[in-house]
Amino acid sequence: MSNLPTVWMNVLAAAVLSGAAWEGSPAAASALLVVLLLVALSCFYCGGMALNDLCDLEHDRMYQRYRPIPAGRITPGRARAVTLALFASALACLLLVPHHAGLAAGVMLLFVIWVYDHFHKRHPSTVFAMAGARLLVYVVTASALTGGISTGVGIAALVQGAYVLLLTVVARHEGRTAAGRYRWPVIPWMLAAMPLLDGVMLAVLVHPAWLLAGVVGMGLTRAGQRYVRGD
Repeated sequence: MSNLPTVWMNVLAAAVLSGAAWEGSPAAASALLVVLLLVALSCFYCGGMALNDLCDLEHDRMYQRYRPIPAGRITPGRARAVTLALFASALACLLLVPHHAGLAAGVMLLFVIWVYDHFHKRHPSTVFAMAGARLLVYVVTASALTGGISTGVGIAALVQGAYVLLLTVVARHEGRTAAGRYRWPVIPWMLAAMPLLDGVMLAVLVHPAWLLAGVVGMGLTRAGQRYVRGD
């Protein structure tokens, strides 16, 4: 849950960078659309986390019995119901956006999440699926708002996708260290830096004031990590 501000900042960045094509809409309607997309992408993210726990159930029963399903705090059946409800809610939100391209991109995102969750323990190449899922947050947002992807959105998506690829590789290396964990919380800080990266992109492409939004997003992520580490 502590990583949700990173998703919110991704959506905000994509919305701002797509703004020229939908700025003629009333301010209230535009704000509601962005909120709707924040909810949709949050549901995709949380659904992906829940599906990940289901896919890793046998592994967790052997090596991480403290996790919610193997520990018995939630049943597999209930976890499946929550997962389906989250994904259904995400797609339902995308049915309400102005452009159907957003729903098509959402289905693509759902497929990439499924691929990563089902195969990440067996195939190292799924790091590209993780990066692709984050890139698709921008694609879903821009497609839902404008029916297409502007150059600015494409640049921001590629930069963030490359960053997530680096983060995933660094995280996988952490498990190979002698202690199984870096001495310094490298991954939580890298996760918290994701909104800041968006803020830098907006500061460069739109206006320097947007850097503040990135700082706030980083602060929210770090605050959440006090309760849930995030990695």
